[in-house]
Amino acid sequence: MSEFSLPALVVEPIVRAALLEDLGRAGDLTTEAVVPRAHRARMSLVARQEGVVAGLDLAECAFRLIDPEIALRRAVGDGVRVAPGQAIATIEGPARGMLTAERTALNFLCRLSGIASATAALSAAISGHKAKIVCTRKTTPGLRAVEKYAVRAGGGSNHRFGLDDAVLIKDNHIAVAGGIRPALERVKARVGHLVKVEIEVDTLAQLDEVLAFGADAVLLDNMPPQMLRQAVAVVAGRMLTEASGRVSPATAPAIAATGVDLISVGWLTHSTPILDIGLDVEV
Repeated sequence: MSEFSLPALVVEPIVRAALLEDLGRAGDLTTEAVVPRAHRARMSLVARQEGVVAGLDLAECAFRLIDPEIALRRAVGDGVRVAPGQAIATIEGPARGMLTAERTALNFLCRLSGIASATAALSAAISGHKAKIVCTRKTTPGLRAVEKYAVRAGGGSNHRFGLDDAVLIKDNHIAVAGGIRPALERVKARVGHLVKVEIEVDTLAQLDEVLAFGADAVLLDNMPPQMLRQAVAVVAGRMLTEASGRVSPATAPAIAATGVDLISVGWLTHSTPILDIGLDVEV
């Protein structure tokens, strides 16, 4: 049993909506015409390339919602690295249901495994440093919970889930408020004592303003490594430091070496390629 899983109450509505989108008004015309109702089959979910698996709960839910008689048996769990040609799970039961649910199950499994794999690659690139890879709110609408789950399965951590679980004062907030100090003053007068406050800066002068007033974390946006190193030294542990901007497996090691606590990466959830996984019929 994998240590990574999602509550059924989170998974099922997402999968149900995807199946309804695919089934439309008339159901699976192709499968119902081609496959006899009584036909049973055994199939395997197989990795076509190396990567880290995530999303098996959603794939299993897709098959189960179409036909409860379909049984999915996992060969690996979420968070596990697989090689090309490796079986991820086997599926047995009514063939019609398997073929109807196939694309929805694979859409989730491939998408989330792609996110987990990219996160794992970034985490490996910064191994030996204290920094953690974190995702952002740049997620697919309606899929935030599962995409952020995939980041965790890949060895990363989550930034805030929404606008309501933390304060992040961005450059536009600062511009509208009239500066860093008034923005921080208004936030601290408004939010509760358990709400963390982070603020974005892109210069060392702005960082000095933040340190004079105080915050829980500072987002060091698009700073080159030399400036990041200076910023970390100035902060001296008084708040969490988060770097963002131009992060890739090639640039991440230099960013992590500056001593930042967190490296946030938007593309993990908005434009990561899928992990190629197929469903093969066992003859």
